[in-house]
Amino acid sequence: MAQKPGIPKGTRDFGSVEMAKRNYIFDTIKEVYALYGYQQIETPAMENLSTLMGKYGEEGDKLLFKILNSGDFLHGMTPADIETSSLQRIASHICEKGLRYDLTVPFARYVVQHREELQMPFKRYQIQPVWRADRPQKGRYREFYQCDADVVGSDSLLNEVELMQIVDTVFTKFGIRVQIKINNRKILSGIAEVIGEPEKIVAITVAIDKLDKIGLDAVNDELRQAGISEEAIQKLQPIINLEGSNTDKLDTLRDVLAESALGQKGIEECRYILEALSGTLKNEIQLDLTLARGLNYYTGAIFEVKALDVQIGSITGGGRYDNLTGIFGLPGLSGVGISFGADRIYDVLNQLDLYPKEAVNATRLLFINFGEKETAYCLPIAAEARRRGIRTEVFPDSVKMKKQMAYANAKAIPFVALAGDNEMAEGKITLKNMLTGEQQLVKPEEMLDIVEA
Repeated sequence: MAQKPGIPKGTRDFGSVEMAKRNYIFDTIKEVYALYGYQQIETPAMENLSTLMGKYGEEGDKLLFKILNSGDFLHGMTPADIETSSLQRIASHICEKGLRYDLTVPFARYVVQHREELQMPFKRYQIQPVWRADRPQKGRYREFYQCDADVVGSDSLLNEVELMQIVDTVFTKFGIRVQIKINNRKILSGIAEVIGEPEKIVAITVAIDKLDKIGLDAVNDELRQAGISEEAIQKLQPIINLEGSNTDKLDTLRDVLAESALGQKGIEECRYILEALSGTLKNEIQLDLTLARGLNYYTGAIFEVKALDVQIGSITGGGRYDNLTGIFGLPGLSGVGISFGADRIYDVLNQLDLYPKEAVNATRLLFINFGEKETAYCLPIAAEARRRGIRTEVFPDSVKMKKQMAYANAKAIPFVALAGDNEMAEGKITLKNMLTGEQQLVKPEEMLDIVEA
């Protein structure tokens, strides 16, 4: 017996029901993005490796899927090169392209490449798959969709305020209770300054970003391994464990970071965003000093969203990046963005059973096929149903009604229309409600009103 084909680990097939659910997610997010004036773009699945490498930190570079060059990709390499060279050097010779790791770096490349065509500030959204050579586990995939929104060409913190309102609106529409976490990389840099380790800011942020996953002791061990002094680690403890309201935390930080001008700037930015959002959100927003967002390009406010009723990782994240386009020859262009993790949102909505029935049930009305003359009678009625926006099928084959009814049940079609000799003689239709079992003989227009209601 032939072995069944399979798919790579960390990827998934999606059937019709799953796709209906995913499209509900995408359509909801698109609708909210459009409300705030964002316009959609797309970029290629693969980018030049020179575009991707060095933009995500050392850990991110390791997770890039690289694509072998076409044809004789080993041309110019000797057996000795292959045996003695490092994997990174070999990869740089035989791979010129890679699958995109996220949508932000390709977006930065897009802005630089098309800058003469763009009206600034430029507000774009992008919903496409990305790929990471990560170890697959629950809630973590190698292929997954991101739903990004970014604004470039504006330093205004109103952009951060709007993005948090977008996040709140999207999850309110989904019915998912979330907590929005906010921090600022300037605050983290200020903390690194006052504890005497300013040059270790990346190591510090990477470590404390793992606090929820590995705990305080493990974070402290990672800081020691990064060469951070014991004195600095002890100074960091009360800052990491800071409690109280958002205002209380900011007031305490103002005193703790009194000697850091950069830290004070971060505090001011956080205070403005939080005050502007006060009373406007349905979900909680919390200042969280352990939020670091490991990607190297964030320079200002950073965000992360956690679902409150499901154990799963971050389902949305983002932040301010002041010079991401500088790496592509356009320095000084500030931007800020967020990314919804569509696959994790899909899992959350599944676990909480929050999909609206109309989003999942595709066909609403099925016409039973009794034969050619009956089908000819039903086709104009089916056409009118579709003109009215009712999702309608006519069963294609004249088979036993039991099989056709089983088809309706399997697809959860709520209404079935039957037209035999008696119905045709009266110019009517028998409409069966598949949920209640009720049947009624009605005129076609009446039937469509009932189905449409």
